[in-house]
Amino acid sequence: MLLVPLSFLVALFLAVFLVRLLGEGRESWRRNSLFLALLALYVVQSLLVGLRWGYGVMAVLPALPVMASLVPALSFLAFRDLTREEPGLSVRDWPHLLPTVATLLLLLLGRAPVDLVIIANFLGYGLGLLWLARLGPDGLIAARLDGSLRSFRALLLTGIALIASALTDVAISLDMLWSGGRYSPMVVSAATTLILLLLGIGAVTAGQEEAGEGADTVADRTSALEPRAMSDRDRPSPVRMDAANTSASVPAFPTPTKAATEDHRQIATALDDLMREKRLWADPDLNLARLARRLGLPARAVSEAVNRVHGISVSHYVNNHRISEACRLLNDTDMSVTRILFEAGFMTKSNFNREFLRVTGESPSDWRRAQNLGLAKTC
Repeated sequence: MLLVPLSFLVALFLAVFLVRLLGEGRESWRRNSLFLALLALYVVQSLLVGLRWGYGVMAVLPALPVMASLVPALSFLAFRDLTREEPGLSVRDWPHLLPTVATLLLLLLGRAPVDLVIIANFLGYGLGLLWLARLGPDGLIAARLDGSLRSFRALLLTGIALIASALTDVAISLDMLWSGGRYSPMVVSAATTLILLLLGIGAVTAGQEEAGEGADTVADRTSALEPRAMSDRDRPSPVRMDAANTSASVPAFPTPTKAATEDHRQIATALDDLMREKRLWADPDLNLARLARRLGLPARAVSEAVNRVHGISVSHYVNNHRISEACRLLNDTDMSVTRILFEAGFMTKSNFNREFLRVTGESPSDWRRAQNLGLAKTC
């Protein structure tokens, strides 16, 4: 009976999602090119692990450390794109090739120090990813706001998985030292497969969020929505720092946890006015960088103002507006829930249902039924 290594199943699982993301079209390829490359790398690496530890194919052994050396840097660069207004690679990113170059040179000269380089590579980039996560979901200024929380969790998962891989290599080295490698094949096969699966899940989650694609996404969005003109959505609208601090009709927010300055309140008021007048929340591709450009301010200033004044993240702030609109449509129209989620600016049912439950404590369908009976909570 032919046994199929677990890593082959992991490769198949990741390949399915890779094909689905590739099916999103050229615009998705451009936005998610690094995540697509990362998924392809995970698929190849999983296949090589299966061949080596599942079938004992020694010919793939030299390729394993070289492929592995690419994983940390590519993971870091992919998630780094979500923290910058201008994504993509540049000539200045060449130092990220150094771990792979060092690995190749050491393989040619002798394998002894290669493990140390790989451990340092995974540990360093794992810590680098956790450093990127220090600002929370609002630090991912290029991530779509309806899915920034999932992208943030994928970032954390990837960083932790890289560090876990480094610690696993340390454990393998100790096993080689103390017991002559008695348990190393089992540990390498199991741990590498599990870590590749976790890394793949991280890349799939982030890639899907940025592509607006997921298992629960409605296939034909255009059949549910009329086209919406957003041609001026990126035009700056500078904030006047002496503007009057007028109230805006926005959803209720938790009490702020830190004191807000007058500048914070003026920025928040300008943002409230912009959201209400321009209906920016209706843009499913809206992100923090785009909001900041409309206000003519740094993304960090906008994020801090929302945090201080409203006591929540920018993603929750925008999604609160979206849920408020969804409640209005559920109450005033007979539109389907599917059409309403798109009208409100969401792209996936899972994100819509999660945010609706967070705000109202009910599912959209239950809220509509309760509203018809006069029992629903206000949004």
